[in-house]
Amino acid sequence: MTTHTPPSLSANTAENTSLFYVIFISAVAAIGGFLFGFDSGVINGTVSALGNAFNSSSVATGFNVASVLLGCALGALAAGPLADKFGRRAIMIITAIIFAISAFGSGISESSAEFIFYRLFGGLGIGAASVLAPAYIAEVAPPALRGRLATLQQLAIVLGLFAAFLSNYLIADAAGSAQNILMLDTAAWRWMFWAELVPAILFLVGVLFIPESPRYLVAQGKVDDAKTVFSKISNDNVAAQISDVKSSLHSDKKPSIRDLFIDGSKKVHPIVWAGVALSVFQQFVGINVVFYYGSELWQAAGFDESQSLFINVLAGTTNIVSTFIAIALVDKIGRKPLLLVGSVGMFISLSALTYIFGSAGLDEAGKLALSDNMGSFALIMANLFVVFFGLSWGPVVWVLLGEMFNNRIRGAALAVAASAQWIANFAITMTFPIMLANIGLAGAYGFYALSALISIFFVAKYITETRGKTLESM
Repeated sequence: MTTHTPPSLSANTAENTSLFYVIFISAVAAIGGFLFGFDSGVINGTVSALGNAFNSSSVATGFNVASVLLGCALGALAAGPLADKFGRRAIMIITAIIFAISAFGSGISESSAEFIFYRLFGGLGIGAASVLAPAYIAEVAPPALRGRLATLQQLAIVLGLFAAFLSNYLIADAAGSAQNILMLDTAAWRWMFWAELVPAILFLVGVLFIPESPRYLVAQGKVDDAKTVFSKISNDNVAAQISDVKSSLHSDKKPSIRDLFIDGSKKVHPIVWAGVALSVFQQFVGINVVFYYGSELWQAAGFDESQSLFINVLAGTTNIVSTFIAIALVDKIGRKPLLLVGSVGMFISLSALTYIFGSAGLDEAGKLALSDNMGSFALIMANLFVVFFGLSWGPVVWVLLGEMFNNRIRGAALAVAASAQWIANFAITMTFPIMLANIGLAGAYGFYALSALISIFFVAKYITETRGKTLESM
């Protein structure tokens, strides 16, 4: 007697298998985001130690922190075209190797010049990861889940930040200070960088087990390979999907950077400018001042090193929780509403911080002297700022950048937008110590609050909702 599996049960099993596979390969790609976050955050607990180790001036120390961002801009700009030529997977493998070399080299550096070289080199990996992970995830995810899967990138980033903050705190606590010897006659700050070797190796191994993007394969004329991948990641008609991708590419010509320009002119497509503006506003609200200079910021506000490092861990935890909120909402209420809510919330919290820092007095050492009540209020507002960023501009910008461009221009346009983001990040990171010295925390946060205010009007006028649309319909 032969038993037959009910069609509905068989279909559900196949659907679940495809879903788990998509989640797996998206999660592996998102490890690049984890390294992006870890590498960005690890510097936070080492700023003072680096200044002392290399006898750096305040400007030189600022460049030690910000130098990685120049590499990020170059890495992001190069990653799109390289991924269009050699494939998303191949460039991710190279990116993992770059992360490992940078982590090891930063830890063995004996001078600012050597440290900056390895940080610039690591920046190439961070910038590439910022382009490759959202592009890859968007290209393998089904439309109904794309927003939630794309937020894996931001979740991985904030988990990487948290891991860096936590490891910095634990290492500094064990040694007594980031400058003290931890073990093997080596300063604690060096071990902070070497901790990144673990996720870098994990990323390298993981990428070896994921397929190439099927949309890239179609663009390269490798239709049979694309059919194989589509059959694993989706239960929809494979032939129809291949046809849709071919149609969206418009011709047999392979994608290039020239596709960013309107046919027959030197004008860049407006959608590319929208992506650039999203990237710039994400940085101009000052979120990375909290993540790069958190320890220095809170010490300037009157907290000691241990308290400041613990506050970083608290901010990292808050960021993770708010990112889960974004994951739950991004495919339900959409991208644009989340951005608007985030902009309003950030403007309010940043304005409150501007007032707090502006009304505080100074102690005998010239540092801000916040009362217990105002100190608590500042912590609440700082974490509220992180919450509003974490549920909106943090993840949603990456979701939009991964999906808002059509198949023809996605790699190149995402590279340009991400590169603009890193340049804006560099500008904010480099100018914070200068603003801190000349106009104080209140002046710096006043600028970030103004940026948040302007972003409200930008989103309302120029951002179009993309929830539920296929990449081919963009």
